[in-house]
Amino acid sequence: MKILLIEDDREAADYLKKAFSEAGHTTHLAADGETGFALADSGDYDVFVIDRMLPRRDGLSVIAELRERGNETPALILSALGEVDDRVTGLRAGGDDYLTKPYAFSELLARVEVLNRRAGSKEVETLYRVGDLELDRLSHTVRRAGQEIVLQPREFRLLEYLMRHAGQVVTRTMLLENVWDYHFDPQTNVIDVHVSRLRGKIERGFDRPVLHTVRGAGYVLRAE
Repeated sequence: MKILLIEDDREAADYLKKAFSEAGHTTHLAADGETGFALADSGDYDVFVIDRMLPRRDGLSVIAELRERGNETPALILSALGEVDDRVTGLRAGGDDYLTKPYAFSELLARVEVLNRRAGSKEVETLYRVGDLELDRLSHTVRRAGQEIVLQPREFRLLEYLMRHAGQVVTRTMLLENVWDYHFDPQTNVIDVHVSRLRGKIERGFDRPVLHTVRGAGYVLRAE
């Protein structure tokens, strides 16, 4: 799983990241509500684990706005507030589960895995189209105007992410975190190189461009 953990207690966050990693999962960290919301809104996660009381923005408002925006990623709320009314408030804000502190990691892990299984039972989109460009996740193929285009694994992942966000500006930070799993800018031209190669493969020999550079912002995939 790819988990977003929004927790302002650094010691607790580091412990959970290590524990999730040992269980075979990837965890991204955010130490406040605003940063956590930005990551949740732009990233691709299987489960959110969100502390209720956070600096800059509380966890319940983060979940509530994500739900308003149509983000249905399962969210588990962590909180020291354990009264029935507290749990009801959390669930009504859009949380899928509520775990009171202190807790055992084994229980947290079990609850997160259950949320992920439930979400996985929903129909998952496997075919993306932008104009005459088509990507099939099941067969791992890309075609444009019926012509098959061979991509390297990283190029395929890059195109898949761009197609999933077709019509939206995708920033370098979004690509670094979701295609390369970097949580910082390594100051390399890795994105520029891969975008250039991908653009060459999906546009060479075709009349219209589909991958556009938005100066100072990032990239957008759209049919003209």
